Amino acid sequence: MTVHTPPPEGGRIIDEPLETALSRRYLAYALSTITNRALPDVRDGFKPVHRRILYAMHQMRLNPQAAARKCAKVVGEVMGGYHPHGDASIYDALVRLAQDFAQRYPLVDGQGNFGNIDGDNAAAMRYTECKLTAASVLLMDGIDQATVDFRPTYDDQDEEPIVLPAGFPNLLANGSSGIAVGMATSIPPHNVGELIDACHLLLERPDATTAELAEIVPGPDFPTGGVAVEGHAAILDAYETGRGGVRLRARWEVEDTGRGTYVIVVTEMPYQIQKNNLVKALADLIEQKKAPLLADVRDESAEDIRLVIEPKSRTVEAEVLMESLFRLSDLEVRFPINMNVLDATGTPRVMGLKACLQAFLDHRREVLNRRSQWRIERVEKRLHLLEGLRIVFLNLDEVIRIVREEEQPKAVLIARFGLSEVQADFILDTRLRQLARIEEMTIETEFRALMEELAALQALTSSPAKQWKKIGQELTAVRKVMVSPRRTTIAEAVDSSAFAPVEAFIPREAITVILSERGWIRAARGKVEDPSELKFKEGDGPGWLVPAYTTDKLLVAASDGRVFTIGADKLASGRGHGEPLRLMIELDDKAEIIALLAHQPGARLLVASRAGYGFIAPEDDMLAQKRGGKQVLNGDLLALMRVNGDHIVTIGENLKTLIFKAEELPEMGRGKGVKLQAFKQGGLTDIAVFDGAHGPEWVDGGGRRRNWPDWKDWLGKRAGAGRMGPRGLRKFR
Repeated sequence: MTVHTPPPEGGRIIDEPLETALSRRYLAYALSTITNRALPDVRDGFKPVHRRILYAMHQMRLNPQAAARKCAKVVGEVMGGYHPHGDASIYDALVRLAQDFAQRYPLVDGQGNFGNIDGDNAAAMRYTECKLTAASVLLMDGIDQATVDFRPTYDDQDEEPIVLPAGFPNLLANGSSGIAVGMATSIPPHNVGELIDACHLLLERPDATTAELAEIVPGPDFPTGGVAVEGHAAILDAYETGRGGVRLRARWEVEDTGRGTYVIVVTEMPYQIQKNNLVKALADLIEQKKAPLLADVRDESAEDIRLVIEPKSRTVEAEVLMESLFRLSDLEVRFPINMNVLDATGTPRVMGLKACLQAFLDHRREVLNRRSQWRIERVEKRLHLLEGLRIVFLNLDEVIRIVREEEQPKAVLIARFGLSEVQADFILDTRLRQLARIEEMTIETEFRALMEELAALQALTSSPAKQWKKIGQELTAVRKVMVSPRRTTIAEAVDSSAFAPVEAFIPREAITVILSERGWIRAARGKVEDPSELKFKEGDGPGWLVPAYTTDKLLVAASDGRVFTIGADKLASGRGHGEPLRLMIELDDKAEIIALLAHQPGARLLVASRAGYGFIAPEDDMLAQKRGGKQVLNGDLLALMRVNGDHIVTIGENLKTLIFKAEELPEMGRGKGVKLQAFKQGGLTDIAVFDGAHGPEWVDGGGRRRNWPDWKDWLGKRAGAGRMGPRGLRKFR
């Protein structure tokens, strides 16, 4: 039997608290996610996967003039050489770089099916082809001239750039989004012409304010167009702080269809909204009766977007209809702005508009200086060789004699003319045809040109003013190549509160709300004259019949103490069996329905628990905005009824009855309440509210209603024990 001995002390076993070990390892994972996946670099606007895709395509020479290659080939190169992750994630990133509805300035020229704005996915990578666009060439211009640092790839077999030279501010031009551990980023796309104009302002006046920059860059410019309605002040605040948001609406127009009728045509979608999903959502609003002004929606799009919206009637104003749909659907979205990026040192920071543009300009200055230094080294090397050739032409006969007669011509040339070893090798490798008179003139011309270039480069590297001027000239040239008219309109902020709510346009019609014993709810038109004619599912029967109007809100009380709110206009037709109430509200499976009321503004409700506690609540406070309802009572709810009298009568499980004045109950919004009736054991079984001028009624065992003329004999104070009620009294309702 093999005996396994533990490793010696100080070996692979590390003795440390589990909390410390987990904290250190999770921190390392979080930092890796932040720096290597989620946040873009402020200088070139890329995450590592996008940078690696473009650099791999550059290495494959897939420039705009070359033939496209299979995307599978590109993905394989990226995965094998630079990005050791799944091919699906690489291809998804590549596809997004090629989508003109996702990228303001596409960086990959895709050929084949790369998806569409409807939400359809791209074809498999074995079917699609790609190459670089002119914008990508600008981003990598000078990458082979030592303009940026490189680092070893994951397997140390090659090198990859840490950042791209970035000929234009790609971070803001194409935007970025990502979620890391504990932080996220969301940067909308902008118009590159406006960004370059803002860069020129910073070059002229480095102390320019964000407000002055925002006059040039008034807001985002989304690839799908649309109308931004956030307002200048809110956008300026987002540019100043790096955090905020912008409301984006679909662009629409009214199309006259004759005879006083019209339709609304949507021609531009909000950014990142899939058209098919939007059409389905609008159709659901019609089916669920949540959009009373909308009659129909249909998609007539071909290459251009054409979404036709038909109003309910010709009297509906187009602006009112669209405002209601902006509230109810993704025809209006809010794009968050969180300009969280990695700065030049790799540190996550939230930057404003000015800081991002200044970081880009600083990067361009470093690229310019490194490219100039790279060129200076090559010019000096070439001048050194040309100086050797000039010596040859001045002493041509002697050089020829040395080459023909000396055994060691290289050493003799070095000693005779004071040449370097590099110059001597170059002279000996020179062909005879280059010693012609015309070549001498060519060499002199080249020498003078290189001397002028060297002087210009040295002056450039020693003068910050000339460097900024050169950067401005380069940006002007880029602007001419990438100029593109603005697609998103920046409009004034829209105050949607000025428009009437959607509920104001619901027609007011009398209905009867029918809720069955098993929780199926529907609405029948008008008043139900004969409840016995109503049909229910087998084993089910009538539970509540409540007269109401389609404009009413319904209050549904459950035994767990919650009150839910449902719009009467959203109920199914009374022709069928209706639909389960539990699909409309988040009602617990163990909870039972206690009451169903049509809301009356300003009214008051009596809330009572089975434990014998209760209070009076303003009915307006019972309305809930969420499907989860509003917790009103802390306990098991027995009854929820409207206070239509001045006295309250209770009966306990011990059959003792107590009557007291309603004014003895406190009014409160929610809670446990106060004691209604005292019990040695058991609790409350029923409660009712009545008017003292007419007296209460109760129901005997046969279901007959009985008067109670001597009810004042049971009158007492709240929280009393009460006395035995009339013979046969078990309930009041």
